Amino acid sequence: MTREKIYLFDTTLRDGQQTPGIDFSVEDKIAIATMLDEFGLDYVEGGYPGANPTDTAFFNEKRTKSARFVAFGMTKRAGISASNDPGLASLLQAKSDAICFVAKSWDYHVKVALGCTNEENLESIAESVKAAVGAGKEALVDCEHFFDGYKANPTYALACAKTAYDAGARWVVLCDTNGGTQPPEVRAIVEAVIACGVPGNCLGIHAHNDTGQAVANSLVAVEAGARQIQGTLNGIGERCGNANLITLIPTLALKRAYSERFETTIDAERLVGLTGLSHAFDELLNRSPDHQAPYVGASAFATKAGIHASALLKDPRTYEHVPPESVGNFRKVMVSDQGGKSNFINALKRRGIEVGKDDPKLDQLIQIVKEREATGYAYEGADASFELLARRTLGTIPEFFAIDGFRVMVERRFDSHGRVKIVSEAVVKIIIDGETIMSVAEGDGPVNALDLALRKNFGKYQHEIDDLELADFKVRILNGGTEAITRVLIESTDSDGVRWWTVGVSENIIDASFQALMDSVIYKLMKNRHMAGRIAAE
Repeated sequence: MTREKIYLFDTTLRDGQQTPGIDFSVEDKIAIATMLDEFGLDYVEGGYPGANPTDTAFFNEKRTKSARFVAFGMTKRAGISASNDPGLASLLQAKSDAICFVAKSWDYHVKVALGCTNEENLESIAESVKAAVGAGKEALVDCEHFFDGYKANPTYALACAKTAYDAGARWVVLCDTNGGTQPPEVRAIVEAVIACGVPGNCLGIHAHNDTGQAVANSLVAVEAGARQIQGTLNGIGERCGNANLITLIPTLALKRAYSERFETTIDAERLVGLTGLSHAFDELLNRSPDHQAPYVGASAFATKAGIHASALLKDPRTYEHVPPESVGNFRKVMVSDQGGKSNFINALKRRGIEVGKDDPKLDQLIQIVKEREATGYAYEGADASFELLARRTLGTIPEFFAIDGFRVMVERRFDSHGRVKIVSEAVVKIIIDGETIMSVAEGDGPVNALDLALRKNFGKYQHEIDDLELADFKVRILNGGTEAITRVLIESTDSDGVRWWTVGVSENIIDASFQALMDSVIYKLMKNRHMAGRIAAE
């Protein structure tokens, strides 16, 4: 049976840029467009040329090789001709393959936002599409608020979609702009649009995630006949985000309900790069990947309970809905006080540590982990610390250095202008090859000062840790009161792009931080010597 193609349209650089806290530079946009193009998306929407200097500069050149490069903008204004509209001129002049026009399809918005008649809005849609086609560009029309507009006035919403199609639009895209439409409504309305004369192979879906159903709404639109899906990397976007292409792509490719009927440009070979794409994008945004993200999260194929781990080792299909390697992820049996020997043996084996089921050192390690987790440690979220603990218990770790002691001081004083100033200073004494090295540093807070002092002078190892960076620092209070137990989780990275997590627990936040910092440095030195496993560093 011939499978129908689903076209994948990425709007990370346009709609995704509306995410609070995200502001792409031209360089960012070029890097992301290249990632999307190389991965194999059909369309890459780059932004709104003419609306701001960044997007205008971005469209000075065509930024994709394979994907259709798309400029976004409004239809022409009512009351003036297409040839005299400066906004439309910017779109036509942009170095793009296609133009995606946003058009009002809710009569309430036509009246309030545009201040024109329904007929004038239809004319603007038709003339804008004709101008794009006449300029040799593919035309798309995003029918904004289409589902709300249909529910308010179905006749007019359908007229907007049909006008765009009749004028020559390659794609008419139905937008759930407010994100509140439910899957059964999406199905019925997409079917109604097809019945009115817009064929499904010219229909797209643009879903927002305000009820957590953007992916579901996109899939039900496909089932109803739509053949283009618009979305963003990792689901970024304004408010609650857009349909997540990182979730949609593997669902279409790996779930028989879709893979038997449809195909996309993302074949099995490209799909293996999905996790890498998702994480590389988060890295560009300077944020930690979502551990519980479907398919690509660090916990997506993680098993914690002992009974699940035992079954998983016998047959992975017992607790995995798809093979993790199919999306570039990997299986992870987590170490926790819920786990039995199967968890530990598998976790150690994946780190290249062989241990027999009856080895007393294994029982010792399990006991240590359970005792430590009872006091607040969480090794399931700090794999590097677990690996170091395991190697100390079961084997050997070189004694790279020893800590003779450390001191942290926080002083509150007034500067010469009478303003309050908080000064944090740390002193660390390190012993390397019998020689004591003392380092002093000031920092933005006591933990930062301690980190700077610790890594200020590492003697012969200094060049090995120059590229070590702390990517994230999380503190959790485990019980109440000023005597509370504190857990510190540190995420580290280096110039190889590898990440690892370490943990420290103490009634003193500085001591807990120091434990995690020490583990991070030791893990880095082990990694440099290929003495630490890959899994903890994912």
